[in-house]
Amino acid sequence: YSVNKAARDREIERGTQQAMSTSTQESVYNLIPKDSPPVVKPQRYQSKFHGNVKTELKQNRSSNKTLGPTKVPLNPPQDYLKKRTKEPRLPEKKEFQYSDKEGRKPAVPKHTEKPQLGVKSNRNFITTNAVSNIMSVAKKPTPVSCDTVMGDKQELEHSGLLPKYVTKKEYGKVPSYLQKRQQDMAEAQAEYDHYIQESCQRDAMGQLSEEERSGILAGLKEKWQDLYQQYQGLSVVTDTISKRMRKEWMEEQMRQIEKDIETIEKHTSIYVAQP
Repeated sequence: YSVNKAARDREIERGTQQAMSTSTQESVYNLIPKDSPPVVKPQRYQSKFHGNVKTELKQNRSSNKTLGPTKVPLNPPQDYLKKRTKEPRLPEKKEFQYSDKEGRKPAVPKHTEKPQLGVKSNRNFITTNAVSNIMSVAKKPTPVSCDTVMGDKQELEHSGLLPKYVTKKEYGKVPSYLQKRQQDMAEAQAEYDHYIQESCQRDAMGQLSEEERSGILAGLKEKWQDLYQQYQGLSVVTDTISKRMRKEWMEEQMRQIEKDIETIEKHTSIYVAQP
C-alpha cells in the first residue's frame, strides 16, 4: 500500500509541474508580434598588406597600358569621312612610251611639211656606195635551229643545243663549298683517330706472366676443392628449401670454376685490361 501511494504522489506532482509549465508558455501577450533583433554582422576581414597592394598597383599603372588612351583624339569637323575615301587609288596616269623608241628611224615627213630646197652636195654617192660595199665585211647569218617539220626556227644559242656549260672554266672542278666540307670532314676524322689511338694506348691490355697465370690456376683449383669437400658434407636428403637452394648454389659455383680452369689451361697467353 505504501508503494502505490508513493507512485500516485509522484504522478500528481508530475501533472502539477506540466500544468505550471503550460500556463507559463501559453499567454495572450505571445500573440503580439515582436520585432526581430537586428543581425549584427562580423567585421569584414582586411589584410594587413592592403595599403601596400594599393600603392604598388598605382605605381605600375599607366594611362595607355592596356586599353589605350583615356580620351581618343577626334578629327576636326572639316576632315569628316567622305565617300570613297577608303577605296584603293590607282597611280597617276603616265604617258606610254615604247622601249625601242630611241632606236627607231625618224618618222616620215608629213604632207604639210615643206622640203628644204636649193641644197646641193658635191659628194659622189655612186663612188661612195661602191667603196663602202667593197670595204665592208660580209654579215654572218645568225645560226638557227629548225625544230619542227613545218620549218619553225629559233636561235641556236638559246636552243640548248650548244655545249656552253662544258666550256666554262669551273666545268669538271669540285665546288669550293664541297672542298671546304671535305677538308672539315678530314680534320674531324683525324681528330677522332688520334683520340682512339690515345685511348687505346691509355687502356692497353697487359699480358699475364706465367707465374700469375699459375697462381690464378692454383687458386681456382683450391677453391674448387674446398667447395667439393663442402658439397660432399651435405645431407643426402634435401627435404627443405634451404638445403635444396644451398646444393644448387654450390653446384653452380663448381661449374663456373671448372669453366674458368678450362679456359686458363686452354690459353697460354692471357691479356687483362688495365684498371
